[in-house]
Amino acid sequence: MSLPTVPRPSAPAAEPLLRDLVGAVLRRERRRQERTLQDVAAAARVSTAYLSEVERGRKEASSEVLAAVCGALGLALLDLVARAHAELAVARARAAGRVLDLTAGPGAAAVHPLAAQPPGGRALGQVADVVVLAA
Repeated sequence: MSLPTVPRPSAPAAEPLLRDLVGAVLRRERRRQERTLQDVAAAARVSTAYLSEVERGRKEASSEVLAAVCGALGLALLDLVARAHAELAVARARAAGRVLDLTAGPGAAAVHPLAAQPPGGRALGQVADVVVLAA
């Protein structure tokens, strides 16, 4: 008599690193403002090379550096953290197949399938959140 096989849980998708998320937010904000690395670095009193490394997620900036760069961009530290949180939520939902993307253009696959629920409701530990992307 053999024992029933138990399916192995799939490996969880790796979440992005916080330094990657923060760097991407800072870079997008700088570019949105049409400012150069040199301009923002000088205003924040950090080197251009260091700010570049932070934006690319290669350096883990201290809270003091983040506050200085946010100040140079006119961005509240709370907004930086909120934007990074939102990106992490989207990445996590995408990995779980729970994203409804309303930002896709005509003809693009705009709806990502939602994770199927087992009969009778949620599986243990399953999150029911769905992230909706809208412009």
